[in-house]
This record gives sequence, C-alpha cells and structure tokens, in this order.
Amino acid sequence: MSAENQKIKVLFRHRSMEMGGVEKVILSILNNLNPEKFDITVCLNLNQGELRDEFPKHVKKVYITDGKEDFSQNPLIHKLQMIRRRLKLSRAQKDHKISDRLLGNKKFDIEIAPTYAAFSSVINSSNTASKKLGWFHSEINLPKLQPLVPDILKNFPQFDHMIYCSQKIKDMMHLYYPDLKYPQESVVINAIPIDEIKRKAEEKIETLPEGPLFVSVGRLHDRKGYHKLIDAHKKLIDEGFHHTIMILGSGEEQKNLTEQIRQNNVQETFILAGNKMNPYPYVKNADYFILPSESEAWPLVIAEALILQKPIIATDTGDVAMMIKDRETGYLINYETEEMYSAMKTFLTDPELTARIRKNLETIEDQFDNQKIFDAVERILEDLYQKN
Repeated sequence: MSAENQKIKVLFRHRSMEMGGVEKVILSILNNLNPEKFDITVCLNLNQGELRDEFPKHVKKVYITDGKEDFSQNPLIHKLQMIRRRLKLSRAQKDHKISDRLLGNKKFDIEIAPTYAAFSSVINSSNTASKKLGWFHSEINLPKLQPLVPDILKNFPQFDHMIYCSQKIKDMMHLYYPDLKYPQESVVINAIPIDEIKRKAEEKIETLPEGPLFVSVGRLHDRKGYHKLIDAHKKLIDEGFHHTIMILGSGEEQKNLTEQIRQNNVQETFILAGNKMNPYPYVKNADYFILPSESEAWPLVIAEALILQKPIIATDTGDVAMMIKDRETGYLINYETEEMYSAMKTFLTDPELTARIRKNLETIEDQFDNQKIFDAVERILEDLYQKN
C-alpha cells in the first residue's frame, strides 16, 4: 500500500471562516497535525470569512456554496445570489450526495464537528463507518443556546468521542444533563501560537488615541457585554477620568452599539474599529485589555493578551479564573456595569497595582504548553482510527 493510503483520512465540517476563536483553534490544529500521519480535508458550507484562505497547503478545502465576498455589488443580483445560496445549502443538508460528490465520494476514517453547529451534519453523514468526533465550546445553560439544546442533546450520544475546550464546560454539561449517555470524553484546552502572536504584534499600525487606552477584541454580540461597557465608560468620562476604549470586531450589534455611543455622546472616546486581520499590534500598543463578556469558555483573546503582557480586566466566566490570578496577573469582575466602571477606575488611578501586574506577566508564557495539546489531539484521532 502507498504511504498516502496509510494515512488516516480526516474530514472537518464547518460553516465558514469568519474571524473568531473557534476558527483560530481549527487553524492551529490544522497547522500542527502531522501531515505524514493525516490526510486532511475541510468542508465549509460557505466559502466565507477573513480566514477562508488561511488553511495550510497540505489541507484540501471544498465548499458547498460561495461566500458573500464573491457576490455581486448589484443589490438585485446580490439578493438572487443569497436566495440561490440558501436553496443550495438546504438541498445539501437534505441530500448527502451533494457534499459526497464535492468530496469526491471519498470515505473518511474520522469526521470532525469543531462546534455544535456542525454536529448534525457530521452525525447524519452518509458515511456510517467513519468515527465521529465533536468539539464543544459552550456553556450549556446559556439562555441564548436553549432553542438549540434539544438538537445538541440528541446528537451528543451519537459521537464516538467529545472534546471539551475547558473543564468547566464539561462539568456544566454533566451537572445539567447527568443522565445523558455520554461518549468518550477529553478536555483539551485551546493552543496558543506564542511566537506568531509576538511576531505579528510588531506590525506597524496607525497612531492610536492619546492617553490611557483600553482595547477589546470580540464579535459584536450582546453576550460580549459591550453595551454595559459603554455605560461604564460614560460614567468615568463624566467624572473626568480621561481614557479611550477601542473594540476590534464586527457583528450584529454594530447598529445598536453605534446608536448607544451616539446617545451617550462618546463618539470620540468609544471606538468601534471593525475587524482587524491582525489585532495583535493594537493589543500590544494599548495600555490595558478588557473582556466584559457575559459568558466565555476558555477565551483565546485572554491568552493572547497575557502573552502580550497587558494588564487585563475580565469577567469571571468560563475558565477565565484559571487563566488569570485576580490582582496578580489581571483583575476579575462580575458581569455588571458598576464593576466594569470600578475596575477601570482602579486601573486608571492605581499605578502600583498595574505595575505589579505587568511585572508578574513577564514569565506568563510558561503556563502555555502547546505541544502537549497537539499531542493529545493526535492521540485521540489515532485511538479512534484503531477502533475502526
């Protein structure tokens, strides 16, 4: 048999490649799985998002339909393209022959769902012989998640193995659904490309606003807490504490947040800077990092800000308290406007505290061991393959 045939054939199914934590995790795994051992294909529903061309060369990419980047600027044609895309996707969901054809009718050994959004497409794959691996990144009790929970619970026991990106996510699942028939499980935290972050952070960017600058990186969703942050910011500004907040990211809350900024008259000091392909120089050149989220699992952005040695204010959600020691390597708060206000005020008025945090961050990267993470994923894939 040729070396190619000896490789373990792995298929990742995912929606699209917008800039996000999960997408970065997928890329870091694809970049680090041994191409001598694994023959890897990614099947996207939409060829869309800033990271759609970032896959390593040895990974084959197929997609069911075009991304909006390839759509016409003409509103009418654009609308028709959207309708056609919806039809194509729903057809592909009902008829597996469509994606099977795109995949060259190849039989994969392992199929992977990197988020719950891909659970059903992996579980309902026409390839009944493949081993199914799921990744779960979400707090199961999130109010926003509840409409999707029945579907998640239906798919969960059908996987051969489930990876959680944090111990807390796994514990919560078992706490809320103790009687579910769970597949084999592992906790594998997200890997951090330390050298790449430091290298990219050196890139030149435009001049940032004067005076103390807080930066945040995240999608503009309401659970990211930016609406509360605007209120906290306004209160500080009204009390004469000069500072600027810059948010890197885009999303469906853009309009509401822009309106809230306007109503509070803080357009000059609360800046929605949009998505940045490379957010690291902004984090590096800011004074502080802030994460005001209502819920997170193991937020990659916290790890990135730690590596860039920024004093962080973050809500104590998910595994954040395992990543940050309160008042030593950062500052933990509850998801409340008042606490955001008071933490920022502390950072702006207590130089001793921020100096101590900066000092403690000098050795922080020792706590991230990537090789261990990639080895764990490879072991899980090899064990699944052995069971075939």
